[in-house]
Amino acid sequence: MAALKNVLGFLVRFTVVGLALAFVVILWKPELLRRPPAPAPVTASTPTATAPIVPLAINGPGTPTYAPAVARSAAAVVNVSTRRVVRTPTLPPQLEGLFGENWPRYRQRVENSLGSGVIIDTQGHIVTNYHVVQAAETIAVQLADNREAPARIVGSDPDTDLAILKIDLDDLPTMPLGRSDTLQVGDVVLAIGNPVGLSQTVTHGIVSAKGRGQLDVATFEDFIQTDAAINVGNSGGALVNTDGALVGINTAVFSRSAGIEGIGFAIPVNLVRGVLEEILRNGRVIRGWLGIVPENISPQQARALRLPAGTSVVVMNLYVNSPAFQAGVRPGDAITHIDEAPVTSAQEALARVAAMPPGRPVRLRGIRAGQPYDVTPTIVERPKAIDRTRRQ
Repeated sequence: MAALKNVLGFLVRFTVVGLALAFVVILWKPELLRRPPAPAPVTASTPTATAPIVPLAINGPGTPTYAPAVARSAAAVVNVSTRRVVRTPTLPPQLEGLFGENWPRYRQRVENSLGSGVIIDTQGHIVTNYHVVQAAETIAVQLADNREAPARIVGSDPDTDLAILKIDLDDLPTMPLGRSDTLQVGDVVLAIGNPVGLSQTVTHGIVSAKGRGQLDVATFEDFIQTDAAINVGNSGGALVNTDGALVGINTAVFSRSAGIEGIGFAIPVNLVRGVLEEILRNGRVIRGWLGIVPENISPQQARALRLPAGTSVVVMNLYVNSPAFQAGVRPGDAITHIDEAPVTSAQEALARVAAMPPGRPVRLRGIRAGQPYDVTPTIVERPKAIDRTRRQ
């Protein structure tokens, strides 16, 4: 009986102490007594905190996969290998005269390089980068099924860094062409190519930006920026969407020696389609040309040059005897309108002139020394090789 009393006394004391501690805790944090709100019912229209990326397919119980997109497109991505003879001087120019006429001035070596390409029709036409095949003496193509064939250049367009090759093989896989104008920043894309000779390598990322220019890669730049891994050998390879359709040709990546990762660029397929059609129809790309070399200027520079607000393009240089030069355009002139439409950037001005056919008059309006000017030069075909030394 005494033992039972001791146990009951202990329990009473323990309970009193526990209640006292709980009272103190509630006084310190009264919010502990509040009931948490009931979770709202999730409906089809209820926004979620993070929107999941919808994959092309589901592999197993809830596992996302892009395998169908790869299966639809990867077979049309080929390995492009080239051989070219490179001449390098044996001596610095200032030392050439010390060794006489018999000393060899140049050393020749054979340079091999690797790139990628995309088969776009059953006739064997392949799209790749111009810099992949530039000055190549021999070009060989290897398919995903290990077939090999020599390739010849059908046409090239250095201004967009594109070239069209041709191989003669049967039963060729082809890449379906998509649309780059419907791409949105954040869309998932896959890069397929042959980095460092590893054929049929697939990496994935998103569209990081559109309309990138001023990279000094080509004359006409309108790149898709992506964080999909692009390495040496990927040039000329495919950038595809999650349907497996071509949306771009991989062409450039920032140097990793500068510590930059995840920034690559691709030529949009809409531009590729236009260049392809021109080359197959005319053997070359026909573009309009006036001979001006415009540059963007900042609002501060515009004020310093006493140009009107909103002026963004100035003629920094132009070619002697070009249509613009003959019409009276001079370095330092600001261009505000082309055919009544305002000019927004140097790249846009070049693209608009390039889209005009040779023989067409075009009206240029602008400001010179604070005064308006108005000229109407005639478009000519853009020269294949422009002599940069003949600028005014």
